[in-house]
Amino acid sequence: MADALRVAQLILAISLIVLILMQSRGTSLGSVFGQEGSVFHTRRGAERVLFNVSIAVAVGFVAISLALAHVG
Repeated sequence: MADALRVAQLILAISLIVLILMQSRGTSLGSVFGQEGSVFHTRRGAERVLFNVSIAVAVGFVAISLALAHVG
């Protein structure tokens, strides 16, 4: 069971990295340090779906990490 959890954790970690990198695509270096041009930005369409999926994957990653800590 622990091996299956480790494999799932690895898959979720890689997918979370990919999802986060896909979200930050198209932003300038200034926005990384908080210098964004617009004051308010609404997520729409695919950007919103990508954001919600990344939250779900992060919650799953934390849950599996806690399960691994409990098993180990």
